[in-house]
Amino acid sequence: MDVEQASGGRFSADIASLYPVWSDLVAWAGDIDDAQVVALDRASLGNPAPRPAQVFAVGLNYADHAAESNLATERTLVPPTFTKFPSSLSGPFSPLRLAGPTVDWEVELVAVIGRTATGVAVDEAWSSVAGLAVGQDFSERTVQSAGPAPQFSLGKSYPGFGPIGPWLVTPDELADPDDLLLTCAVNGEEVQKSRTSQMIWSVPELVSVLSGICTLHPGDVIFTGTPAGVGAARTPPRFLTPGDRIVSRVEGIGEIEQTCLAAD
Repeated sequence: MDVEQASGGRFSADIASLYPVWSDLVAWAGDIDDAQVVALDRASLGNPAPRPAQVFAVGLNYADHAAESNLATERTLVPPTFTKFPSSLSGPFSPLRLAGPTVDWEVELVAVIGRTATGVAVDEAWSSVAGLAVGQDFSERTVQSAGPAPQFSLGKSYPGFGPIGPWLVTPDELADPDDLLLTCAVNGEEVQKSRTSQMIWSVPELVSVLSGICTLHPGDVIFTGTPAGVGAARTPPRFLTPGDRIVSRVEGIGEIEQTCLAAD
């Protein structure tokens, strides 16, 4: 529905402005009139977290992906974390402009913060999450691995390399937000499949540890990691080419879809 119209102007049509008043929005939404619901064209959907102050991305958060990457799988003091620049975020059905010949897929569960969080305890962390979405952490592997030190943030921050959507689902809508099936298919072939219960650091643990280091702000985005099955770990390696179609799904949330376009 049109939230601004339905609320009589109490809430803005600008979704980014809703996160600072998220608890008020959720309370109001509990009493909405279904008569105001209208049909939705999914092609019109954009990124549900369009202006985050911070975008966190967690690496090696599934043991099978760490193993296929020939990297350690044990739990460390803090999870391996990098950033994706906000300019890389895009809508759920935006095309993917390939940045080179070694672009790879990584399906992820995405958490969006719904209130200012500093030093949040694990057992209270879900209350700081506005909702969950499907995401892709696309990576240009050549740039990512360029030395002498890896360039994770640059290799993963080309325009369109962070699609999110198709919408935000509040955790209470999910039977178990800590155990969701996620999959990725390329041209109809399933290349990744796992459950979020297999994450080394759960969503509440990520929110707790990150909020213990820096303040999390309403609308901030956390890419929570990807399971095994990425193209770079295959023999031979497999990367995306123009015309490829990537469909990423998370149980109880929905799916996003990208079609690859040739590099400019």
